[in-house]
Amino acid sequence: MSVNWYVLHSKPNKEELLWEQLNLRNVETYYPRLRVQPINPRSRKVKAYFPGYVFVRVDLEQVGISALQWMPGATGFVSFDNQPSIVPDALIVAVQKKVDAINADGGELFHDLKQGDPVEIHSGPFAGYEAIFDARLPGNERVRVLLKMLQGRTTKMEVPAAMLERRKNR
Repeated sequence: MSVNWYVLHSKPNKEELLWEQLNLRNVETYYPRLRVQPINPRSRKVKAYFPGYVFVRVDLEQVGISALQWMPGATGFVSFDNQPSIVPDALIVAVQKKVDAINADGGELFHDLKQGDPVEIHSGPFAGYEAIFDARLPGNERVRVLLKMLQGRTTKMEVPAAMLERRKNR
């Protein structure tokens, strides 16, 4: 056989443990994660892009299937006809590009925000104010919003992306 990408299934919420176990064994891995802006500051700042899965690049003939599928945090390979399925290199590259683009846009919260979407400023001197998302600014961490002021007027304002949250439909 040769070196290929495979998908290793993890136990629920154990992707990070599995990823760490694989790294300790010097197995090439790809564990796609997204930055998130949690409401609770003690919550995780990243989350799995594919919950329950970690990609591994190995020669299964040399390493052995059992050595990987029974390690702590793993439940086995994604398989068809009892054979671990090979993931094309091009798919891994495409996923990496997508995850990198989402993280470059400020993380999951802001990835699909479009100009005109309603947001709310949840911290800082303008906490509680409603605004309209205008644009992402270079540097990933800042965005421009149109702040709703008195008498319906709006003012352009640059704020750290972490100060915003998507306004829920009421």
